Amino acid sequence: MSATSPVGGDRYTVISADCHAGADLLDYRPYLESRYHDAFDVWAATYVNPYEDLVADAADQNWNSERRLAELEQDGIVAEVVFPNTIPPFFPSGSLMAPAPGAEDFEHRWAGLRAHNRWLADFCASAPGRRAGVFQILLNDVAAAVKEIRWAAGQPGLKGGLLLPGTPPGSGLPELYSSAYDPIWAVCEELGVVVNHHAGSASPPLGSEPAARAVFMVETTWFSHRALWHLVFGGAFRRHPGLRLVLTEQGSGWIPGVLDMLDYYHGRLLAAATQASTAESKFGAGLAASMGKGPSEVWHDNCFVGASFMRPHEVPLRDRIGLDKIMWGSDYPHDEGTYPYTREGLRIAYAGLPRDEVAAMVGGNAARVYGFDLDLLDPIAAKVGPTVEEVAEPLEEVPKDATSPVFAKGGSVRVW
Repeated sequence: MSATSPVGGDRYTVISADCHAGADLLDYRPYLESRYHDAFDVWAATYVNPYEDLVADAADQNWNSERRLAELEQDGIVAEVVFPNTIPPFFPSGSLMAPAPGAEDFEHRWAGLRAHNRWLADFCASAPGRRAGVFQILLNDVAAAVKEIRWAAGQPGLKGGLLLPGTPPGSGLPELYSSAYDPIWAVCEELGVVVNHHAGSASPPLGSEPAARAVFMVETTWFSHRALWHLVFGGAFRRHPGLRLVLTEQGSGWIPGVLDMLDYYHGRLLAAATQASTAESKFGAGLAASMGKGPSEVWHDNCFVGASFMRPHEVPLRDRIGLDKIMWGSDYPHDEGTYPYTREGLRIAYAGLPRDEVAAMVGGNAARVYGFDLDLLDPIAAKVGPTVEEVAEPLEEVPKDATSPVFAKGGSVRVW
């Protein structure tokens, strides 16, 4: 069956392009190199988890393989791309949200991420073909990152690819457009490793005042979007035309407008660079040679969006985003995810759309990008997947205890 249209009989084959998992804290210890065990014991003895959901009864959704498979199947999902969630060794918080490490704690944090990667490889291997683990690196040591990428590419459970950290203001790291990261792009292109950039990993610290939380919510996706224009203007895709970038849990409705803006600046700077010396011509100097194709072309050829619980007002933009670019995600097990109302979430977004378009967005594109085997997944979907008829029916009433923003008032307004 074609990887662009996963429909098992009268049901959709749903692959979540955005789920999260991680080990319970002490279960990371066997995956650490033994020379870090004493330091881990000291750290773990005093560590206080800052996240209520990671100490609640539902915390084992992150590592209980059987529970996870059962709940996802109950929700109509047959496979998942697995981003991190719990606290790796030596981190102050979840690795998506932790600031870039300084020189004094880089060694221990790097050991902690390698432990997570090895745990994740085993966790995904425990459900063959059902999970694509996204492994982690740090950018402080590019050579070490390249070595980890080569190791991870050989692990069947880690076919979700690389999680690219952000370089927020104040991190002390070179910006993502820097050629310092070329060895990373080169090895990912060589080995066919997808580069993922998830929301939350690029925001600078904002402090603890009440307003900081609101500002974080407003700005966090924007800071994540920056990876797109950094890599485009930095020429990463010109030097490595086989590189693939996925932007996950950052929304999708912003993409057409941002591409228009980037195309505008690209054209404006290229034109200015051909003129006599002016203040603006200096901004475009060297851009054409270093960058190559325009931003919209790069998006078309190299980029995808992990459109977690795609909102109805974003759906009319699907052709401008690219039907072959959109990969729906449930964000399980997060409170803002669609579980246990994924069927309702699909209905509120996709009711009335052509069957082949829905099939591509809810699973076919993810199967193609992450290498899921639909011959394995379609028979499972034929038993547990949402029916085509069900998803086609508009949702009249939102479940009262639903917590996903896809159901939020105003978040489900469809603009045609």
